[in-house]
Amino acid sequence: MLNSMAGKDFITSLDTQRAWGIRILDLKSDVLGKDLAALNDDEAILVKQHIDERGMSVHCMSSVIFDGDIETGEEAYRKKYMPMLERIISIAKTLRPALVRLIAATSGKRTEFSDSVSYIRNSHPWLVPLYREAISAVNHAGFRLTIENECHNCIFSTPDEVIGFYEALGMDNVSFTYDVQNLWQMGTFPAVDVYKKISSLVDYIHVKGGIAGADGRVLYRSALADASWPVTDIIRAAVMDNCPVLCLNPSHGGSKEGYDYTNVTKRDFDFVRLIIG
Repeated sequence: MLNSMAGKDFITSLDTQRAWGIRILDLKSDVLGKDLAALNDDEAILVKQHIDERGMSVHCMSSVIFDGDIETGEEAYRKKYMPMLERIISIAKTLRPALVRLIAATSGKRTEFSDSVSYIRNSHPWLVPLYREAISAVNHAGFRLTIENECHNCIFSTPDEVIGFYEALGMDNVSFTYDVQNLWQMGTFPAVDVYKKISSLVDYIHVKGGIAGADGRVLYRSALADASWPVTDIIRAAVMDNCPVLCLNPSHGGSKEGYDYTNVTKRDFDFVRLIIG
């Protein structure tokens, strides 16, 4: 699970996760009170010490690199994100994660096109080479890279867009983190067939609840057990495919009147454990 879900205080989070039987970590925010990329060298060493002392390891460093609007242009994109990439790689050399995450880019013109791969090729031909550059830098430092889909204006709204982007990348040492609810919020309702279509790219899955409104979109946040999407079927399909890691994320959506949100994180953890046996 994201480290902050088990506690905003980093040490409390580590101890809570360890008590629940979690040994591999996903680090993003609230790491010694900071976002991951804001750690200095000494703080990164201290984080590693706390993790090692508990017999834990870092599976994913969840950076927010490239989580921005491509309509700002290549120069602005590089200026914002490439220094962050250098910092994340430096921290990774201390924390030794299995994965370093980038985010699939967004476009403020997302409603104006239905095929992001063609749109990027024609309007932003610099974007795919920039991803290749970042992937190569992470790989050269000794780490595998993954790209996660986001939920607003994301260039990934369908399995075909995900597949087309990875084909355009043409690189082997990069995987896809499938955030089930995020793709749903971009218009693709979660289904086993959706997962199967992209499964060859997936080696990390983010799961979170969500109750649909009348239009089929996410309306309320919820525990996984009450989600409108087929949680059990997709998780079991992933387990059968030997997808190595599932990660809990907090559900999006508004608060539903009368819904019990008490201890949702622990309830979700227990629910997933029940599914995978």
